[in-house]
Amino acid sequence: MIAIIMAVYNGETYLNEQIDSLLSNTEKDFVLHIFDDGSTDRSAAVIQSYTDKYPSKIFYHRNVTNQGVIHNFLNGCLQVDADYYMFCDQDDVWLPEKIAHSVEAVKLAEAQSPNVPIALFGDARVVDDSLQQLHPSFQQMSGYHTDALDVAHLLMENKLIGCTMLFNRALRDKLTDTVPDGLRMHDWWIALIASAFGRIIYLDEPLLLYRQHTGNVVGGSSRSYYITNRVKHLTAQRQVLYDTCKQAEVFLTIYNDQLTETQKRLVSLFAGLPSANWFTRRYLILRYHFLKSGLLRNLGVLLII
Repeated sequence: MIAIIMAVYNGETYLNEQIDSLLSNTEKDFVLHIFDDGSTDRSAAVIQSYTDKYPSKIFYHRNVTNQGVIHNFLNGCLQVDADYYMFCDQDDVWLPEKIAHSVEAVKLAEAQSPNVPIALFGDARVVDDSLQQLHPSFQQMSGYHTDALDVAHLLMENKLIGCTMLFNRALRDKLTDTVPDGLRMHDWWIALIASAFGRIIYLDEPLLLYRQHTGNVVGGSSRSYYITNRVKHLTAQRQVLYDTCKQAEVFLTIYNDQLTETQKRLVSLFAGLPSANWFTRRYLILRYHFLKSGLLRNLGVLLII
């Protein structure tokens, strides 16, 4: 059974379109768990119309307090038993073969590597509010290196788009009973677990229409926008980088006993970057490949670290 974890907050505008696209997928062996993070619009009414029609397939959960996107997604995983898990945003449109192609690829990987955590991610077509295409490939537009999926690279930069992901029960069971504070993003956390303890698969095909609008929590952007935005906000970007190091510190604290000695040293060095001197920070980044995708991004890191 596949569990789709949808996080919702004031999502009434696009909910119908998104849920309909899930129901239109060729793979039908899934259940949809919708976790409403305290919406004040008509989201609950929209969701209720679907739970009434599909009572054994769509389930509505309303959080007592607003948890934020990271805790909403990960706590959702902890509340649901399934063989496979997928994250779902409230405002995209899934392509018809998304579920089928994803689970097929992960099952093949499981046959090759039994009983290990496996996470899959793919590409997406970037669209505007009206689903008009802005770019045929999120990965090409963003310039991420989808083959750099080792722990060192993922400590510095996440390549996995949460709404394209599918991961297995072995990975879900690596999650702690309580979602820790200090995480940068839910999909990044899953990526680190998969890289450290199992496998990550990139499915080189668009799996959904990735809607970009003013309400996105995290969205796509071109490389040129990425660079100019960071040049304008160097102080803020330095804090973001230090927050990324904090995430590594949390990872080390939780999984210390399960990591190899080499992994412990790697994560520890990355977590300690903010306290190292000017020269050592830059040396460690280059020596251990704590790198982002592309020359300009890495020059930016070396500038602000």
